[in-house]
Amino acid sequence: MPPAFFSGSKILIDVGFLSFLEDRLKLVDKKMMSRSAGYHHDLTAALEHLRESGGKRIRPIITLLIGSILGAADEKLISLSASIELLHTATLVHDDLIDGALLRRGNPTLNSHWTPAATVLTGDFIFAQAALLAAEIESTEAMSLFAETLSIIVNGEISQLFGRNKFSSKEDYYHRIFEKTGSLFALSAKAAALISPADRKYIKPAEEYGKEIGKAFQIVDDVLDFTGDQDRVGKPIGNDLRQGVPTLPAIYYGEKFPEDEVLGKILDGSASDSAVEELIKRINQSGVIQLAMDDARESSEKAINTLAGFPDGRDREALEKLATFIVDRDL
Repeated sequence: MPPAFFSGSKILIDVGFLSFLEDRLKLVDKKMMSRSAGYHHDLTAALEHLRESGGKRIRPIITLLIGSILGAADEKLISLSASIELLHTATLVHDDLIDGALLRRGNPTLNSHWTPAATVLTGDFIFAQAALLAAEIESTEAMSLFAETLSIIVNGEISQLFGRNKFSSKEDYYHRIFEKTGSLFALSAKAAALISPADRKYIKPAEEYGKEIGKAFQIVDDVLDFTGDQDRVGKPIGNDLRQGVPTLPAIYYGEKFPEDEVLGKILDGSASDSAVEELIKRINQSGVIQLAMDDARESSEKAINTLAGFPDGRDREALEKLATFIVDRDL
């Protein structure tokens, strides 16, 4: 099994090629937690709960590595990383409320403890603190990119919410996962390049690295939604499909087996629980999981190729290994 990432400020097990980032990731966590100082004590408790619920910290890792390669100031990289992770955290708070999810990564969500009103307000608070941290970097370009990315994410969420219970094409799916996931990965890499003193020729390939690794990450997440262990994933197997959101494995299955009427019935809410369970089994046995994983590996390879012009060294090597790790992980 591949090594785990960081959970909160603690390392679960040896992270191998990323272990040299441990101290800086702890600083990112510390910076995140500092944003609740002076505010209502329940906001501090909520932020602590969210931090302790784990998370792979992939976005801060990308920011730190890209920024280090290009010579960005460490203090600004820490603030940028914390800002992006807070932005990600805030989107998860609202996502879980919208989806009615009581668990994430096997841990209770904020809305499982609090009222919808308190959950929304907490998410809003985290969004605001993320923006304040982004402003600390004193880069108009980076701040504009931050605001633009938040708009893209919200647009993606609205599109998914209003597009539920409809069959999607692969093109629609890829557009949706860029808005919901890839855009934040792109921000993590591009903003690090923007605040660095290096030649601006690195900005575009950094952004492409983020887009491709984000695409691979989401595809693997969607595969694990069908193949993962329910206790480890923290939600029912096939959860997205059950909620009327067709992801890549289901889209490939629908293209390969258009005669299977159960898929349509799931999307319109008329399928029985037993029919859903049987369809999930058929999806897992149909070969479409491999097709989706092939797409993820292709994006991983594209991400690695974008680094061709970057300076050699430990940071670039870690970015290359990270792109491979994203696809090989089992959670």
